[in-house]
Amino acid sequence: MPSLLAPGAAAPNIPRGRLAIAVVSTIVEWYDFTLFLYLSSVLSRVFFGDSPTGVLMTLATFAISYLLRPVGGLVFGYVGDRWGRRPVLLASMALMFLATAGMAALPTYAQVGESAGVWLLAIRCLMAFSVGGEYTGIMTYLLESSRARNRGLVTSLAASASEFGALLAAGISALTVAVMSASEMEQWGWRIPFIVGGVLAALILALRSALPETPLFLQSRASAQHEPLPRVLRRQWRAIVRTFVISGLCSAAYYVGIIYLPTYLVSVRNWSESSALGLATLAAVVVVLASPVAGWLSDRYGRRKTLLVLSIAAVVLPLPMFAAAGQPNAGAAVAAAVVLACLAGSLSAVGASAIPEQFDVRGRLTALAIGGTVATTIFGGIAPYAVQSLTESTGWPLVPGLLIAIVALAAIPAIRRGPETAAPRDQQPMPLPTASHATAGTDAQGVKDHA
Repeated sequence: MPSLLAPGAAAPNIPRGRLAIAVVSTIVEWYDFTLFLYLSSVLSRVFFGDSPTGVLMTLATFAISYLLRPVGGLVFGYVGDRWGRRPVLLASMALMFLATAGMAALPTYAQVGESAGVWLLAIRCLMAFSVGGEYTGIMTYLLESSRARNRGLVTSLAASASEFGALLAAGISALTVAVMSASEMEQWGWRIPFIVGGVLAALILALRSALPETPLFLQSRASAQHEPLPRVLRRQWRAIVRTFVISGLCSAAYYVGIIYLPTYLVSVRNWSESSALGLATLAAVVVVLASPVAGWLSDRYGRRKTLLVLSIAAVVLPLPMFAAAGQPNAGAAVAAAVVLACLAGSLSAVGASAIPEQFDVRGRLTALAIGGTVATTIFGGIAPYAVQSLTESTGWPLVPGLLIAIVALAAIPAIRRGPETAAPRDQQPMPLPTASHATAGTDAQGVKDHA
């Protein structure tokens, strides 16, 4: 199989310590976003008073603000493809620090009335804009800085590390809710987890300042000019469609199957907030453990085969798992949460490498913003609100499981027809395609031609 790396290309030479910084720096994004959903029932009272639609309005705020994520993705994609991955990582984290710290300082419904909801929406829009460049930026950075044979494992470690953020959010939320009375929590206690998030963002920003630019981007910039958006769309549209499908499946499984689960248990199944957050903490631990295993399996057996197996599981398992979560037997609910966490964590881990591997270096972040970020907005940001609304209107508690199954069923044909992007085990490693080779005729479809 011919190499897709141009002659004279720089081999990844990022020191392991710098890669470790990049891996752990995914914590903040997932800490904040999972924290918001974990505390949605509390935040609904803080920002919308005692409104009977408070939870729905809080989830709607999350969904509406998420519309800024593709906008941020396009802006950061332009910056990253023109000036480098490192500026994206620094700028997105700086904005995340401002948004997280600003969240902790927001006025409440008791202080300013209905305008509290407006302030909440504004700060969440800033957060969503910054996240538009955060996840795709860090995964691209790791992909372009790691060796071909272990790209799946390295990027899955970042997915696993990000779950430490979710684990931390669940743990701090559960602890805060457990040690405070309901009145204390609504008056000031809800601010504590967001203050912790602001401190984390400042620390990660300081660590990221030591990261160098990726070797593949430096080579690409030396051999070709920046590629404008229309050419990215024309040249890589098939890969963008595949990315949308894979990202949609990963997002639906993760946001609905894990992040939305505590809200579902409290508002639909009448669990206590502390019990639901405790179960969410367990689910986060499972994801941390499952993600590297899935990444290693995708390196050994291929992205496509691993994604197909996980997609079939995502068709079969969610409905019975959400049914089990509503049983009075606590053991059934725990088992359901563990299964959903294994499924969602594995999909996210494999998708972390399979999604950016669809594109060559030139225009990669821009293409990811169009395909991956838009899908995450729909199936991640809007899905929790949609399933909550449908569950309340229909009275059928298995709506979340049905959504995941439908998305997975729709994804299977696209995954089957897609290319294998992992390095073959019995041949020379397949590096990521670079701009100079793309210019000679190898675009996203060139991966398929050479696979």
